[in-house]
Amino acid sequence: MAYRGTAYHGFQRQENAVTVQEIVEECVSRVLDTKTQITGCSRTDAGVHANQFCFSLKTDRTIPTRNFLRGVNGYLPPDISLLSCEDVDDDFHARYSCKAKEYMYLIHCNESKNPFAEDLQYHYRRSMDIELMQKAADHLIGKHDFRSFCSTHIDKVDTTRTIYSLDIKKDEDLVKVLVKGDGFLYNMVRIIVGTLIYVNEGRISPEEIPEIIRSADRERAGKTAMAHGLYLNRVFY
Repeated sequence: MAYRGTAYHGFQRQENAVTVQEIVEECVSRVLDTKTQITGCSRTDAGVHANQFCFSLKTDRTIPTRNFLRGVNGYLPPDISLLSCEDVDDDFHARYSCKAKEYMYLIHCNESKNPFAEDLQYHYRRSMDIELMQKAADHLIGKHDFRSFCSTHIDKVDTTRTIYSLDIKKDEDLVKVLVKGDGFLYNMVRIIVGTLIYVNEGRISPEEIPEIIRSADRERAGKTAMAHGLYLNRVFY
């Protein structure tokens, strides 16, 4: 599915806030005429969007995938849409069967804001040195301990992840950061983007990135970029 995360407090169901999972489960349950729980491929934060988010579910109901797709879409609000549906083996799991994910971060780089993308792109008023930022980004590619690039509130002991690619592209006023990896820590992509912004502003040099990684110190990296510029872009199985 794809969704615009503006109105939701992330994907995962919560007791005190409206989430994407809650809304989708309600619509799926109506179509299948039984209370149904879905399993998502990832947890996205409040305000984060998804171009491709996969979820799985198990049901005893017999329904063609095409009818399921149409039925659920008929109940979903305009900011959530199912894109495809298929039958899978019983051992498939939306989260644990995932081999890689790609996140995208969008930055509107202009003195004037874009009123049509206020909640879809991060507005940044300065110009951006893409070559300088890419030089810094290249140091992040590979297998590293990314403790410096994740929230200090995480409970994971193993903070080692592999980034397969990290590309920065510019098309007129739009800067796009694409990060593909085998997994991501809480706020990892947003902190990577915030660090690249600090590089652009001269607060951090590209040559400092390896030492920031080795330090395992969150205070050494850049800020956490705003949530609304982030998209779960693709999921690989």
